[in-house]
Amino acid sequence: MQQILIVIHLIIVIALVGVILLQRSDSGALGGLGGGGGGGLSGLMSGRSQANLLTRTTAILATLFFATSLLLAILAGNAGGGKSIIDQARPAAGAATTPAEPAPASGGVLDQLKQLEQKPAAPAQ
Repeated sequence: MQQILIVIHLIIVIALVGVILLQRSDSGALGGLGGGGGGGLSGLMSGRSQANLLTRTTAILATLFFATSLLLAILAGNAGGGKSIIDQARPAAGAATTPAEPAPASGGVLDQLKQLEQKPAAPAQ
């Protein structure tokens, strides 16, 4: 199921990129792609109806892209058998939660320095 949804998602992505690239640029400096205005579809439709069709197609494809993205995220969350690290670190509900005893302070740098100061220096021979 997930592989089929990924293929559909990729087809929507490619179509969305294509439809966006077909739209005419409104910036005056760039002048649109090719400088000819409407492109290859200009003889088929007027400029206004072409813009409406491409805008609607873009909106539909964007909605489909959003929906397939959500479905893929839901499927990925349900398919993974692993749990969150936070869930694994929590103690079981029936387990006693007694605080652990503090570890003896032997091993820190300051403790080792204190031990060296307390030992008498060995006489040099």
